[in-house]
Amino acid sequence: MNMNLNQLAMIQKLKGCMDRFRLNHPKFPLFLNAVSQDALIEGAVVEITVTTPEGKNYCSNLKLKQEDLEFIECLKALRQS
Repeated sequence: MNMNLNQLAMIQKLKGCMDRFRLNHPKFPLFLNAVSQDALIEGAVVEITVTTPEGKNYCSNLKLKQEDLEFIECLKALRQS
């Protein structure tokens, strides 16, 4: 796979953003690691809730399919490279 300079620059920018996110929220990657050990299996439900400073809530969930797990494995591989 050939990448142009713009794509490489975006990957570098993404890495910097990820590094800052990890510094700002050190417990979140630990949570993701723990969950990925045994909870991310086909049929598991992932729920995300966001609460604004004003108290408004947004919530959504999804039931993991095999294709989702394959995507998650791809993301893990990217993180390790």
